[in-house]
Amino acid sequence: ELHYQPQINLATGQVDAVEALARWHDPDRGDVPPVEFIEVAERTDLIHPLTRHVLRTAIDQAARWQQAGQPLRVAVNISARNLTEPDLVQSIGRLLDAQGLPPTLLEIELTETTIMANPTLATSVIARLRDMGIRIAIDDFGTGHSSLAYLTTLAVDELKIDRSFVHTMTTDPTAETIVRAIVDLGRNLHLDVVAEGIETTATEHALHQMGCTYGQGYLFSRPVPAPALSQWLA
Repeated sequence: ELHYQPQINLATGQVDAVEALARWHDPDRGDVPPVEFIEVAERTDLIHPLTRHVLRTAIDQAARWQQAGQPLRVAVNISARNLTEPDLVQSIGRLLDAQGLPPTLLEIELTETTIMANPTLATSVIARLRDMGIRIAIDDFGTGHSSLAYLTTLAVDELKIDRSFVHTMTTDPTAETIVRAIVDLGRNLHLDVVAEGIETTATEHALHQMGCTYGQGYLFSRPVPAPALSQWLA
């Protein structure tokens, strides 16, 4: 099933978007950590139907929120193996059309590692998705050990700062410097910046002072099922 974690506009306090996160509760094993079942899916062809299920469910839920008068952009993670699907872009378009969801209410997240696994393919897929009006975010930015040169050629909208930097930024000067550098980089490239893993008001305040666009983390809400998020929003 999918759980959703809100992304807070740090300037206005409004919820503009949510991230859709896959969760698996097994009757025998209990809650299976995503790091376990996603890794297995990545090594097999199961990543393809899993991603389609996540996309279909997230788009359906986004359409429900829009119909209820609460339009929220929903972010979905895509893996490197998904990028090799020849009909990926067309499939996403069909899912949007089926639910009548504007493409602007869908965001695709790709990690630096995913992009650098096949930069030429990634650049092509990203360009086609953005031509449809879908937003693109680079997830876990700063952890991929890749050249910044790709930012000059990729048509992306958003950088997401990895939680490992955000979590310690108020106590570790090096982490704080890295976060500030990414926020400044995003601003200068006219990109939104999302800080993941915010757990304290001190961290939120520091990010707001830096000019970070969005915040995401347990300070605001844990990832929760759609009905619980609707109640939280109300």
